[in-house]
Order: sequence, then C-alpha cells, then structure tokens
Amino acid sequence: MKYNLKMKNNVYESDNLKDLRDLIQLYKNKYLKLSAFEYKLKPTDKELIIKTFEEFVTDIEDFGAYMLKNNFKRVAIISPNRYEWCVSYLAATTSNIEVVPLDKSLPLNEVSDLLERSEADTIIYAKQYHEAITSCKNKICFDEKFEDSLLYSEELDKSRKLDHTEYDNIKIDNEKMSVMIFTSGTTSISKAVMLSQKSICTVINDTKRMFYVPEGSRFLSFLPLHHVFESIITFLFGSSLGVTLIFCDGLKYFASNIKEYNITGFVCVPLVIEMIYKKIIKELEKKKKLKLVNFLRKIFRHTSIKTRRKVFKQIFDNIGPNLQSIIAGGAALDKDTAQGLYDFGFDVYQGYGLTETSGAIAAENKYVKKPGSVGFPFSSSEIKIFEPDKTGEGEIIIRGDAVMLGYYKNEEATKSAIIDGWFHTGDLGKMDKKSILSVTGRKKDVIVFKNGKKVFPEELEKLINDIQYINESMVFGHIENTKLNRNSDIVLFAEIVILPENKEKPSKWEVIAVGAGKILENGSRASVDVKVGDIVYFAKYSIDELEIDEDGEKKKYLVMKQNYIMAKEA
Repeated sequence: MKYNLKMKNNVYESDNLKDLRDLIQLYKNKYLKLSAFEYKLKPTDKELIIKTFEEFVTDIEDFGAYMLKNNFKRVAIISPNRYEWCVSYLAATTSNIEVVPLDKSLPLNEVSDLLERSEADTIIYAKQYHEAITSCKNKICFDEKFEDSLLYSEELDKSRKLDHTEYDNIKIDNEKMSVMIFTSGTTSISKAVMLSQKSICTVINDTKRMFYVPEGSRFLSFLPLHHVFESIITFLFGSSLGVTLIFCDGLKYFASNIKEYNITGFVCVPLVIEMIYKKIIKELEKKKKLKLVNFLRKIFRHTSIKTRRKVFKQIFDNIGPNLQSIIAGGAALDKDTAQGLYDFGFDVYQGYGLTETSGAIAAENKYVKKPGSVGFPFSSSEIKIFEPDKTGEGEIIIRGDAVMLGYYKNEEATKSAIIDGWFHTGDLGKMDKKSILSVTGRKKDVIVFKNGKKVFPEELEKLINDIQYINESMVFGHIENTKLNRNSDIVLFAEIVILPENKEKPSKWEVIAVGAGKILENGSRASVDVKVGDIVYFAKYSIDELEIDEDGEKKKYLVMKQNYIMAKEA
C-alpha cells in the first residue's frame, strides 16, 4: 500500500473528506487489517496492546450507538492520551454529538468551571478527575465504577448488543458545531472555540496534500489529545493514512520511546525538539566529535537525505534509527535547531495554526522550505498581512473553511476576532513574493520604545536560551518611574530558569554567590536574606545543578530561587 504518491504543484493528491463519517469509511475501505494503535497500560509493562483499525471501527460504531440510545447531546472528555479517548471522540462526532475535549493538566476546580461553561450533559473521564465532576447528568469513568458513575468497559460491552440502525442512518451536518475547545488561559478569560466537521476535515485534507507519509509509518502521540494540533494532525490526519499511533509512556520516556517503538515521526512543540537537538550536541561534545560532525555537516548539507542518514548513522542509532519526520507547531522553532537536524538527515517541518483555525493552516513541506518561515498557506486557506508597515510586517489574518464558527456564547469576542470574514490572529508576520509566511511575534507582546523601535521578546528569549545552562527564559518590559523622572522609557528585564536533569539532590549546601533579588512591581528589587558563606536547607526536587570544569577539576554547584530556601543554619 502506498500513500500520497501523486503530486501537482508541490502538493500531493488527497481524498476529500467531507465529515468524520467519511474518515470511518476510509478505515473500512483501506486499513481494516492494519495496526491502528499500540500502547502499554503502564510504562513498566513489557507487552504492547495492539488495536487494529477493524477493532477501532467496531468500538466507535458500538459506542456511537450507545450514545444515541442514551440521548447524549454534548460529551466532555478528560484523561491522559489513551485508546478509549480516541474511541469516545469519534463515537460522538460520527453520531452528531458535540465533543468538548478538556485539558488534563488543569486543577480540579478549573475543570469543574469549564464543565459548567461547556454545558456538557455527559463526561467521559479518567478516575483522577472524579471529584471535579458535579454538573454532568451522565458520568462514565474509564478506570473505575463509582456510586454516581458508570464504568466505560461495561457500557461498551452493553453497546455491542444494541441495534445500530439509528447510528447507521445518522446524517452529519458538517457546518454546525461539532467540537468545542477552550483556549489556554485561566477559566475566566479562556474562550470556547466552536469547530465544525467541515473545518476539521478541511485541515485533514490540506495536511494530506502537504506531506508524504510512507507505508508502515508509526507516529508517537506525545502532546495532549485535547490540544487541536495533536487531535487533528497526529490522530485524525495520521489515521487517515493508515498510520499506527503509539501513545508515549510519559515525558521522561519520550526519548527512549522513539527508539523502543520504532517511531518514524511525531508532532511536537519546539521546546521538546530543541531538547532532542541539545541532547545530540551534548553527546557529540562528550565524545569530542562535535568539530568533526560540524565539518561533515557543511560538506554533506546539499546531498540527498539518504546520503546524510548514512553519514550520520550513529546519531540515528542513538535517537531512533527510523525516525524521519518531525513537525513543529505551537511556537517558532529555533533556526539552528531546524538546520542542524536537517543536516543530519531528519525531515523537520515548521507548521502554523491556531485553535481558531482547526490547527494547521500553513506549513513547510519537502519542496517548500525556508529557514525561519512556517511555509506556505494550505490550499483552502487565504492568508494576508493586515496593514503592513514599511518592512512588510503586520497582523496575520486568515479566511477559509478551516476558520472557526466563532466563540461559544461570546458574540463580542467573535465580532472582534472575525471582521468581514477574516479571522484576525493577533500574530505578526511577513509574506515574501512566493507567499511563504514568517511569524515574527505577537501583536500584544511587542514592546515599543519611545523612539518607535520595536522589540519582540521571543527573539531575545531565543538568544538567552542559547546560553549554556539556561533552558528557558522570559523577557518583559517595565517602566521604571522615579521621583526625578516620571516619564522614563521602558527597561527590558529577563527572568531565566534552569531546568534540572536530575531530581535527586542534596538538601544542605553552602552559599557561594547571591543574586540581585527579584524585581518588584515598582521596579525595585527584593533583598535576598542570605549571604555568601551561609548554610541553607532547601526543598527536594527544586534545585538546578551545574557542573563546571575549574582548572581541570569538575565541581558541582546548585542554582536556586530565594523561595526554594526552607531554612538557614544559625
């Protein structure tokens, strides 16, 4: 079986899915005997559970018939990534039942608030969220049967005995709201985005036109499924091509899972991709091979990907011998990281999209790549730069079938976001003569000095993050008014974070240096109540460790914030 082989104008030919019922039919027509999912119940398990597309389709149709029998109207789902989540999502959407994927990382009180705002009549959930569920009429738990809830596996068994006539005869209205996704932010300011199946299928179709996916591909599902990028690109797009989806065992297993599960591709945020690249570079430095590899990169950069993979075979053997494609989304991918991975023989593509555009609406592909860009618009999307300045920079606006219906019960926000049919993203960007799009920053995040000069925090953060031992940073502007000068210009500040690689740390050390203290709202700094020579006690798992070579001797130091200190020795 071959996928996406015919091309025209740098895009592949694709099926034209009108709704998610068409997706189920695609499974039936092409992939029934193929492996759809592989996963472990626990990371320590030795054997993988395998679900074929045939089993997947059966579970979807049975559970869909069950939902219709019980008159579900709007179903919320919250859990870590798992097979049952995917079954529930497609069972509902193919039954004309609305779905509300909820963020699994939210505190229980916020989950409860969003459930009320969603007005869902049914919740399907992992047991750790049971206490947050108060407003739903129907409760189905994946893992345990409570007094006020049902057990998923038992209800699925019941569904197998139901008549499917109602489910089989369902007609999908692909233009009405099918999926409601809350934007990030606190529950008070998050907005509920309304997506139709027409919007979702538009992105699936467009993504299939952009990327070649070879037979036997295996995608690692790492990002949470409630995120539109993961649910539509990794799950729905991947399954539309018969890809096997493997659920990651957890963040600390991410790197090992790539190799263990013979992963060929994944979708991820830049931070994780940059961590992979840093790991490669660190290993080369450790083996004193970095200079040689950098030399070889320049020589082989313009050779075929097959040649580069042979030259840098050892790198692939360490990361994952069959890892081929990496798609970055959610933020800008560091140019050096993208170039470095490409030089080694990885296909690294930058994509762009928002929840309001059903995920991706622009991307690089094998034939259209430009460092620092996010590629060109998908065929069904129209992208323009609104009110560009002299440099061509302005707000990115989008029109097309991928754009949301609006914000649920928030007409004011909808009207301010969609003007004359164009969705205003709030992102700043440029477009070159070939319609290749570059994202330069957020409209709201731009820091403007009195002389008119603009500073984009993201650019400075990238530079800071390249400094050794710094993994994350935040740049912000603050007006430092003083008694002598009430009209001071903006001053830039940066807060840096060093993420620990090892969690097991000592609990008592001597202070060798003290920082200037935290910046307060008034621009002054809080004093730090420790001095050089003090012995301090600190909380477990909160310290970042540095190992520095001093005159040929390796010495370890710890870096901590003031609020990490629990006590000071008298």
